[in-house]
Amino acid sequence: FWSGGGNAGPDLEGIVSGLEISTLVFMQYKVQGEELMALPIRTVDTGYGMERWAWLSQGSPSGFHAVYGPLLAQVMELAKVDLDENTLSSLTRAAGIYGAGSRAAREAYIEATALETGRNKDAFRSIVQTLEGAFAITDHTKAISFLLAEGVVPSNVGEGYLTRLIIRRAARLARQLGIPHELPGIIEGQIKMWSGEFHLLREMRREILDGLQIEVEKYEETISKGSEVVLRLSKELSSQGIRKIPTDQLVLLYDSQGLAPEIVQESAEKVGVEVEVPENFLTLVAERHSKPTTSLEASSSEPEWEAKVKHLPGTRALYYDDAYQTGFQAKILARVAENAVVLDQTCFYPEGGGQPGDHGELRFGDRKLKVTNVQKIGNTIVHFLDQPIDQEIDLVEGEVDWQRRVNLMRHHTGTHALIGAARRVLGEHVWQAGAQKEVESSRLDITHYREITPKERERIERLVNQVILRDLPVQVARMAREKAEAKYGYRLYQGGAVPGSKIRVVRIQGWDAEACGGTHCKRTGELRVFKIEKAGKLQDGVERIIFSAGEPALKRINQQSEALAKASELLKTTPEKLPESIKTIVAERDSLERELERVHAKTTESHVKQLAKKAIALGTVRLVLSKTAKRKGIDAVEVANRLKESDPNIIAVIFEVSERVQVVAAAGDQAVKAGVNAGQIVSEASKLLGGGGGGRPFFATGGGSSKDKVDEAIKAAEQVVTKQLNTVIPAEGISNASQA
Repeated sequence: FWSGGGNAGPDLEGIVSGLEISTLVFMQYKVQGEELMALPIRTVDTGYGMERWAWLSQGSPSGFHAVYGPLLAQVMELAKVDLDENTLSSLTRAAGIYGAGSRAAREAYIEATALETGRNKDAFRSIVQTLEGAFAITDHTKAISFLLAEGVVPSNVGEGYLTRLIIRRAARLARQLGIPHELPGIIEGQIKMWSGEFHLLREMRREILDGLQIEVEKYEETISKGSEVVLRLSKELSSQGIRKIPTDQLVLLYDSQGLAPEIVQESAEKVGVEVEVPENFLTLVAERHSKPTTSLEASSSEPEWEAKVKHLPGTRALYYDDAYQTGFQAKILARVAENAVVLDQTCFYPEGGGQPGDHGELRFGDRKLKVTNVQKIGNTIVHFLDQPIDQEIDLVEGEVDWQRRVNLMRHHTGTHALIGAARRVLGEHVWQAGAQKEVESSRLDITHYREITPKERERIERLVNQVILRDLPVQVARMAREKAEAKYGYRLYQGGAVPGSKIRVVRIQGWDAEACGGTHCKRTGELRVFKIEKAGKLQDGVERIIFSAGEPALKRINQQSEALAKASELLKTTPEKLPESIKTIVAERDSLERELERVHAKTTESHVKQLAKKAIALGTVRLVLSKTAKRKGIDAVEVANRLKESDPNIIAVIFEVSERVQVVAAAGDQAVKAGVNAGQIVSEASKLLGGGGGGRPFFATGGGSSKDKVDEAIKAAEQVVTKQLNTVIPAEGISNASQA
């Protein structure tokens, strides 16, 4: 009997010589306190132990050897792992005895194996680390191959993020083993090894390799930029007296910058900041993106509505019989709220599947009430009206707003045509990540490795318009789930999982097939015209396409034509020559900006020279104290650094006054050796300004909002410098310097 995670049931365990190889739990109960309550749906929690049985039956040194065989041998050879089979078997036995769930356990099995095989423990630890890296890369590349083959795009959400974690860890391990360029070859080996049973791997080979390459390139770029972030963070923590990077910051650095703790440690220790990695580090990272989200529909559903309609028969959905029917007669079955009614049948489509509900009106006698919202609760459709309906009314006539309906139909069919085109242009990995149909325009979010280029956008738009011109039939059929999946595959579920043993399949002949509950055109030609209005990155791994079809698309095209004509008129050119005219204007603007930069550079250079002339000699050290208003084109940090670079004996302290007072201090190498500490200078001056700051001996920034205290802060800075150098400044020197 097994119990865990709130569920329980009898189990069947496969045990050999006391070692549990497999476990099947027949989940029958829900655990509530001390009681076992029968579950309405019973399941089998399978732990078949396939790898363990393979390892046991083959007598291999490890489960990795049993599963991966020659491929593992290839990776071990690349990583230069040289261990005989007896040592490997000994290591496996020790790992089984001591476990591998903690650093202490790992250290124990390494020590035990080293002792048994007569090896030096420290040298053997390094060999085991390499072996573990080879095991992990081999296992990770299998997971990567299958994930990418299924169309999962590395991103920062859900399964996309877990895929990203695995790819990045494999890339990091490959770098540590000195085989960073071998990952594609190992992936090729995985595809060759498994594609006999899993044909999708062979079909998606190019997609898998492209996805890997793009993600590894992103990772390397992120590491390059992220190392600077670590150094900056470490300096900030050090200036605050914090000597260890907090775990949440460590997780954030891995999450946002892709920086493994070892890389963070390398940069942080340069400035005296420690890094301690928790044993569950990767779990903490994964949890940031794996927490279940609450669906909008679930959070907005109201149990009282379900209670109000549960006794009512299901509403007949006339829109499924004929999506072009707009008028109907119906009987009022119930008034479930002051302005909400349930009819026995309706042409009004309820909101669902990313398609808004229909609008229109209900008529009785000489009265008309507007239908402003339509919702489906279970099998019952509720119509919300702009005002209450008379109690004595039993029969009504309904009329759907046809222009709204046909726009939504075109946009829904357009969505299906669009995803088919996107897959043909961008690759088979493309999946729908979200969609919303609206009356004037709609959006489709798709998974993709990189931003859609203008050429790709143009090709996608052209393909959809070709589908429109071909006037393909759009067929709707209810099919048994198993039959539909066998015929069309799991790509049916672009909009997510669909409940029920029978599903409604919408098929654009020869182009796309999806499980869908929306209203659609009968043929693609009814879309008339298709226009992509915007395409761009929504988040990493997800692209958003905003489009329109039919009359809204024609309206957008006309608007663009008018804008083009007006722009041409303003620039006194023709639409055909407009790009060249704009190119000339941009070139002139760039030239002016470069000239302005040269002016700013000269201004900064002149300002630096003026300040350097007013430097006060304090033995070998030269002090520059400056109070200045904020000026466009002159950056206080740049000025302080330029002064420091111009003379290694300079300590420059600049007070820049605007809405607040910024304090910047920069000290040359010789000034620092003489005892100057920029961090202390800024810290003391900033306190008087009602703020804070600090930094390293060679550079620091800070400030505050008390502008009336600037002169006092300058005096404080002077006192800190003289104390550091054990000297004094002539009164006339300070007087002149403070006005520099």
